[in-house]
Amino acid sequence: MTQAPNPLPRRVALAGASGTIGQAVAARLAADGHAVTALGRAELADPAALIAALRQTQAEVVISCIASRSGAPRDARAVDYEANSRLLAAALEAGAGQFILLSAICVQKPLLAFQHAKLAFEAELAASGITYAIIRPTAFFKSLSGQVKRVQAGKPFLIFGDGELTRCKPISDADLARFIVSAIDNPDMAGTILPIGGPGPAISLREQGEMLFRVAGREPKFKSVSPKIFTLAERILNLGAPFSGWFAEKAEYARIARYYAAESMLVLDPATGTYCADLTPEFGVETLESHYRRLLEGG
Repeated sequence: MTQAPNPLPRRVALAGASGTIGQAVAARLAADGHAVTALGRAELADPAALIAALRQTQAEVVISCIASRSGAPRDARAVDYEANSRLLAAALEAGAGQFILLSAICVQKPLLAFQHAKLAFEAELAASGITYAIIRPTAFFKSLSGQVKRVQAGKPFLIFGDGELTRCKPISDADLARFIVSAIDNPDMAGTILPIGGPGPAISLREQGEMLFRVAGREPKFKSVSPKIFTLAERILNLGAPFSGWFAEKAEYARIARYYAAESMLVLDPATGTYCADLTPEFGVETLESHYRRLLEGG
């Protein structure tokens, strides 16, 4: 995927700058010479404060990297939709010319509350009239790093089924940030939904484990968990959901876990209804193996 050079430094308002991807985007913007203003959570909750901040900084471009932390329905609605909607309204009111949204590739097959919230805002953004780009990355390195300490401790790597149920093309924070920032003033990326993965190839959960053991210099050890355990947990928790918000929230967590255990983070081929590695664009230079190596070396 080609990138057009950014012709001029821009005044950019960045929402979600405290998150992992947001920090990488802020660093990339600064490195490319853009003037960056980070929008705080308090501003995102206050429409008037948002408009004032965008006007004061004369923001030309708004980038949103915000996302709900839990994925629970109330949190998803509040962050993935409502906070982004307030930000878009403020951008339009303040005269910003472009809105770049960090979304997620999993919204292609929406079965979860946070996916529906993201799609609702994507539709609102596309209909707003502002120049926009919607970026849907595959798995992040951070999301694939949760078992590093297990392997270091000599424990087996957990897989679902045979470990070949899902595949992804993970992308690093820095590469994703570079891709996001490349959308500024880029006519080829304007008005588009852009799925994006790392340099590839697509790898399964078992292959991630084999890679991690290889980098750690250990013999591979795996422990299989059936995704059905999440279905069972959801059914049990759903019994209490009509009477308790706690049960309803935990049932959604079980659905989220089952989704990621069974669904690939690749482009969904509309012709076949299956995930396709060949249709998933690749970008960047950092590999998951190099990331694992840094983590194991204490980086």
